[in-house]
Amino acid sequence: MTSLHRSLAVFLLLAFCILGSVESADALPAFARKYGLRCSACHEAWPMLNYFGQKFKDNGYQLMNDRDAPIWQNNGYWPVTFRITPNWHRESVNKVPTDQSPTGQQEINTQGFDLSGLDFHTGGTLEKNISFYVLPSSDATGAFHFETVMARLDNLLGSSWLNFKLGKFELDNLVSEKRILLLSGQGGFYQIYHFIPVGDANIFGQIGDNQLGVELMGHSYNDRTRYSAALISSTDGNVNQLYGNAYSGFFTASQAFDAGKLGVQRIGAYAMVGQAPVAYLTAAGAVIPGSGTSFRPFNREGFVGQFYFGKLDVQVVTQHGWDSAWFGAGYGDTPDGGLNGLNMTLPANARAPSWNGAFVETHYVVNPQLILIQKSEWVRMSQQALPTNASNLGNVDNYTFGYRWYPIMTSRAGFAWFQEYGWTRQRGTAVDGTDITASSLIGGFDFDF
Repeated sequence: MTSLHRSLAVFLLLAFCILGSVESADALPAFARKYGLRCSACHEAWPMLNYFGQKFKDNGYQLMNDRDAPIWQNNGYWPVTFRITPNWHRESVNKVPTDQSPTGQQEINTQGFDLSGLDFHTGGTLEKNISFYVLPSSDATGAFHFETVMARLDNLLGSSWLNFKLGKFELDNLVSEKRILLLSGQGGFYQIYHFIPVGDANIFGQIGDNQLGVELMGHSYNDRTRYSAALISSTDGNVNQLYGNAYSGFFTASQAFDAGKLGVQRIGAYAMVGQAPVAYLTAAGAVIPGSGTSFRPFNREGFVGQFYFGKLDVQVVTQHGWDSAWFGAGYGDTPDGGLNGLNMTLPANARAPSWNGAFVETHYVVNPQLILIQKSEWVRMSQQALPTNASNLGNVDNYTFGYRWYPIMTSRAGFAWFQEYGWTRQRGTAVDGTDITASSLIGGFDFDF
């Protein structure tokens, strides 16, 4: 808990400094159709938002004019977008356990044509200052789930500082995993948002996953200063409350500033402070869903920077993570698959695992239709759950490079040809205690309409 208190103190200090300098003052063609804008009005390269797009999102998908309420739209307007990605890809993992290999492990390579899942976006306003977003999403086999379902009351009491959201939604982080430009199996997500130490069973600190809860968010009129505070169920976004009655909090604050010819730069911070169960009641030896007890703490905190240098922009994120020793010992997993901490004690030498991570993602906009991308990411353990573990066990290195070419960007549809390569190494996690490396090469069409 000492680590938790220090993290909170640092975050609150930074938030105070950011909010003290207040100034007075999603990739949907459906939104472009509504307002008669090109996709490039809101996107540096869809689905990644530019400064104007972030402001539009923060205003509840409104331009704050007389066209925001849907009653003023043509009755034929339907705020819906489909997105899917047919592709060819090659996946490789160097040390997969097999029965046929003399060493018990071998490299496995797979390749061929494939499909992504289908995203069915619909969002906008139900009335001025009442907005919504619904995203049924399927995997490649067509099995659907609800990725996002939320409604929001905007500009309460006539103030942009008071906006209230309820449902399942993306956590309000400046660098959004849901709008990442990379799509490969090794590069299409942020390692530090999902990192779990070797042997740890805390699935509840996944910052990259959409979560169920409520959020209070606010911003200055020009969107230079932003804050948000969310209360979420400690279920990693899963429905039906399988884990019990624990809650977590997610807090952000950021400040943008004008750097002259370089444009608007932004810095910020975030913190996730939560607890989750490590034990469950049982009946005839089987875990009872929703009966989680013995809540244990965890926390994540990070700093974010978004910097622009002409055609080049750089996103930098650093993060510290800490889990209770109970999670580090393997307790806290799903009710039907993890260790049950009920009437069990920690090993005498168990410790709370902690780690640090960072990534640098750069985009070079050759022209409005071509963008070059690279992402470099690192995670380093600072304390293992067991002192007998190697100090670098589970450390991650990831490097991804690619490009996206947009032959069309209109208010009716978006189309991109993309190619990328991603490579990941994790230290000491192979069967023989050596490193596992994996790579992914992908190319295909990414389109929405």
